[in-house]
Amino acid sequence: MAAAARVIAVASNSTAAASSCLLLKTPFALKRGSNAFSFNNGRRLSKRLLSCNAIYNPQVQIKQEGQPETLDYRVFFEDTSGKKISPWHDVPLHLGDGVFNFIVEIPKESSAKMEVATDEAFTPIKQDTKKGKLRYYPYNINWNYGLLPQTWEDPSLANSDVEGAFGDSDPVDVVEIGESRRKIGDILKVKPLAALAMIDEGELDWKIVAVSLDDPRASLVNDIDDVEKHFPGTLTAIRDWFRDYKIPDGKPANKFGLGNKAANKDYALKVITETNEAWAKLVKRSIPAGELSLV
Repeated sequence: MAAAARVIAVASNSTAAASSCLLLKTPFALKRGSNAFSFNNGRRLSKRLLSCNAIYNPQVQIKQEGQPETLDYRVFFEDTSGKKISPWHDVPLHLGDGVFNFIVEIPKESSAKMEVATDEAFTPIKQDTKKGKLRYYPYNINWNYGLLPQTWEDPSLANSDVEGAFGDSDPVDVVEIGESRRKIGDILKVKPLAALAMIDEGELDWKIVAVSLDDPRASLVNDIDDVEKHFPGTLTAIRDWFRDYKIPDGKPANKFGLGNKAANKDYALKVITETNEAWAKLVKRSIPAGELSLV
């Protein structure tokens, strides 16, 4: 199916975006002990459906190809028929009531720099490379890290709130602060709590701070002030980690916009809405895709 068929409409503000996906009122249920998810009522759909943002696949499973920490290692996503799908394009963003899908690329307390391969068919997760060598962070990342599907930071759009920086042409990053260490390819239900506007070599690279709904403290945190109360020091630690991680390689520290501080939940929802709209334009080919894969 053509990438353009993924989109019917995109909500125009964060409130609508959180509640407008009518086909997603019945949320995912992760099967215990597996990487698959399905409707809570057990129904299966015979074909792809269009939501307000995308094709909706009722079940997804993970298939690894190659050996971890090698150049040919890939983590593919498949539907129950074994057909490959894209974690970036085909996993829905919205679950309703301010809850979103989050795909884990890098488990907490690990250092291999895993990421969705946005320029490869079906956008599998792979380990990033530089000059033909696998990339690692200089030290472990302390949170689960990954992406929000169906988002895209438009490199042609200057953000007036963040020093006119242009998007980095990637999906939006998520830092999930829950206590559990997740696996590559896990799909979690999360609620956003804050946003950090990282500027990496002049490009805007949003970091959405979120918590998985199954975390023991999830019910206690609903906005940025709750993070400081129940996860004290975490926002500063996240900012400092991403500011400094390139320094051991001889590069300058990254910068942050918005006064070098985290923005609140409402601002995070605004970022998600805007980048979802940018993704919609991308897959409708209203914006040139360049080398990005739209399948």
